[in-house]
Amino acid sequence: MTIHMPELLTIDEAAAYLRLSERKLYELVSVGGIPSTKVTGKWLFSKLALDRWLAAGAQGGSSALTPAPPIVGGSHDPLLEWALRESRSQLAILAEGSETGLTRLARGEVTAAAIHLHRLDGDDEVANTEAVAGASGLHDAVVIAFARREQGLLVAPGNPLHLADMAGIAARKARLALRPQGAGAQLLLLALLARGGLALNTLTIVKPACPTGPDIAQAVRSGRADCGIATRSVAQTAGLDFVPLVWERFDLVLRQRAYFLPGPQALFGFLRNSAFHERAAELGGYDVSEAGTVRHVS
Repeated sequence: MTIHMPELLTIDEAAAYLRLSERKLYELVSVGGIPSTKVTGKWLFSKLALDRWLAAGAQGGSSALTPAPPIVGGSHDPLLEWALRESRSQLAILAEGSETGLTRLARGEVTAAAIHLHRLDGDDEVANTEAVAGASGLHDAVVIAFARREQGLLVAPGNPLHLADMAGIAARKARLALRPQGAGAQLLLLALLARGGLALNTLTIVKPACPTGPDIAQAVRSGRADCGIATRSVAQTAGLDFVPLVWERFDLVLRQRAYFLPGPQALFGFLRNSAFHERAAELGGYDVSEAGTVRHVS
């Protein structure tokens, strides 16, 4: 006779299934370290979610029993940085670029990753979700929309070199400030070059690479660079002119078990607040009409 496990497990059934003591399981539940839900005062556990949780811990190179630090890794964004603070999420930000953020998330080194990825063929609408779906160790991820952002060239006031695109930057030998390899803005640059039939070595590059968009702005303001790719909000804050290039998706990626943690929930609740929408309009270059919606579940 074959005995089938129920789809939803009680606390004692889940503890037996995971070979943990009930006390240890309660500890994990209390810090949001394991996928669970409370129904009429009782904790229940999806067997499928537990299997994914175990698989992610094994394949991600970190212990599934250890909650990730309360950090949002990945890309820098002024609106996100402000929202993390104003929502009292108690989540810190570690801006190292989109691809590095995904790597840290897979390793269990951050709670979430902020990403904006770009494809060489120009289909950026699915770039973020495809990257998450294909990422090793992220078999239990959820992608949450944060905003659409306007990316473009930051140039000195008045745009003295009359820059409008990659071809113009190459032709005028304008000094271009770069972002690090794996940063979303750098991926956008490579995609724009590919679409224009240009090579990176045809450009006049300023070194070293700038860690964030505000660092690009500082390079242009100081005269060290003539231009660089960043968002309209960064240009507006720095008092620079902005040449629009594309609108992109800027998303947050978390493991499913982290979605219900107090920090992320405080942030997602704040995204529905009128203050968030007002701040986005004030900074400029944001469309936050879909903020907080689920775009993909692994």
